[in-house]
Amino acid sequence: MTTTEVTEAAEPVPTGTATAGDTTTAGDTADARTEPAAPTGETHTTHGYHKQKDEHLKRLRRIEGQIRGLQRMVDEDTYCIDILTQVSASTKALQSFALQLLEEHLRHCVADAALKGGDEIDAKVEEATKAIGRLLRT
Repeated sequence: MTTTEVTEAAEPVPTGTATAGDTTTAGDTADARTEPAAPTGETHTTHGYHKQKDEHLKRLRRIEGQIRGLQRMVDEDTYCIDILTQVSASTKALQSFALQLLEEHLRHCVADAALKGGDEIDAKVEEATKAIGRLLRT
């Protein structure tokens, strides 16, 4: 059997439409994809990924399409190894996205904290270290 390659691009989700991972409930009027409020103690208003936000959203939609492709493969009783190959590709895509986001966090948020000095740099380095640890465990 041959490996099936899933390259389906995801359709953009209309504003206000619930997607996997949304935490809004019926009656909430806020778009679940809007930028959350800055955590307590944050002083800047933009995040490290801000300049590449459109590229990141495009990349995430592509990954979402890969996941939909996986669902379709299971629904169509595709050969197990072919599905596992696509799971691996989807996982790699998410890991690559995470590394890019981490790099932007280090260049923007951590660098900004380093310029300010004080306890903020220690907190940002600790936060980044924990994020790297979580990425390594996946």
